[in-house]
Amino acid sequence: MANSYTAVVERCAETGLYVGYVPGFPGAHSQGETLEELNENLTEVVSMLLADGEPEMDGNYVGTQTVVVA
Repeated sequence: MANSYTAVVERCAETGLYVGYVPGFPGAHSQGETLEELNENLTEVVSMLLADGEPEMDGNYVGTQTVVVA
Protein backbone atom coordinates (compact mmCIF):
# COMPACT_ATOMS: atom_id res chain seq x y z
CA MET A 1 0.00 0.00 0.00
CA ALA A 2 1.37 3.41 -0.97
CA ASN A 3 1.52 6.26 1.51
CA SER A 4 0.36 9.69 0.39
CA TYR A 5 1.51 12.98 1.91
CA THR A 6 0.62 16.58 1.07
CA ALA A 7 3.57 18.87 0.38
CA VAL A 8 3.57 22.65 0.58
CA VAL A 9 5.47 24.16 -2.35
CA GLU A 10 6.88 27.65 -2.71
CA ARG A 11 9.25 29.26 -5.20
CA CYS A 12 12.30 30.98 -3.75
CA ALA A 13 12.52 34.56 -5.05
CA GLU A 14 16.32 34.60 -4.69
CA THR A 15 17.23 31.27 -6.32
CA GLY A 16 14.16 30.51 -8.45
CA LEU A 17 14.13 27.00 -7.00
CA TYR A 18 10.95 25.25 -5.93
CA VAL A 19 11.08 24.44 -2.22
CA GLY A 20 8.75 21.92 -0.65
CA TYR A 21 8.04 20.34 2.71
CA VAL A 22 5.52 17.98 4.23
CA PRO A 23 3.84 19.76 7.17
CA GLY A 24 4.30 17.95 10.45
CA PHE A 25 6.78 15.41 9.01
CA PRO A 26 10.18 16.18 10.58
CA GLY A 27 12.95 16.27 7.97
CA ALA A 28 10.64 15.94 4.96
CA HIS A 29 11.81 18.90 2.88
CA SER A 30 13.70 19.39 -0.37
CA GLN A 31 14.12 21.63 -3.41
CA GLY A 32 14.33 21.34 -7.18
CA GLU A 33 14.69 23.38 -10.36
CA THR A 34 11.34 22.05 -11.66
CA LEU A 35 8.18 20.80 -9.97
CA GLU A 36 8.94 17.33 -11.31
CA GLU A 37 12.44 17.39 -9.82
CA LEU A 38 11.06 18.65 -6.51
CA ASN A 39 8.51 15.81 -6.45
CA GLU A 40 11.24 13.24 -7.19
CA ASN A 41 13.45 14.71 -4.45
CA LEU A 42 10.62 14.79 -1.89
CA THR A 43 9.69 11.20 -2.76
CA GLU A 44 13.28 10.12 -2.16
CA VAL A 45 13.54 11.99 1.15
CA VAL A 46 10.22 10.66 2.46
CA SER A 47 11.15 7.12 1.40
CA MET A 48 14.44 7.36 3.31
CA LEU A 49 12.66 8.73 6.39
CA LEU A 50 10.04 5.95 6.25
CA ALA A 51 12.84 3.35 6.21
CA ASP A 52 13.22 4.17 9.91
CA GLY A 53 9.52 3.45 10.50
CA GLU A 54 6.30 5.44 10.35
CA PRO A 55 6.98 8.94 11.71
CA GLU A 56 5.21 10.54 14.61
CA MET A 57 3.68 13.52 12.86
CA ASP A 58 4.04 16.92 14.57
CA GLY A 59 0.84 18.15 12.89
CA ASN A 60 -1.48 17.58 9.94
CA TYR A 61 -1.99 19.64 6.80
CA VAL A 62 -5.38 21.35 6.94
CA GLY A 63 -5.42 23.76 4.01
CA THR A 64 -4.84 27.37 3.09
CA GLN A 65 -6.62 30.58 3.96
CA THR A 66 -6.72 34.00 2.37
CA VAL A 67 -5.98 36.81 4.81
CA VAL A 68 -7.34 40.23 3.85
CA VAL A 69 -5.74 43.22 5.56
CA ALA A 70 -7.48 46.56 5.08
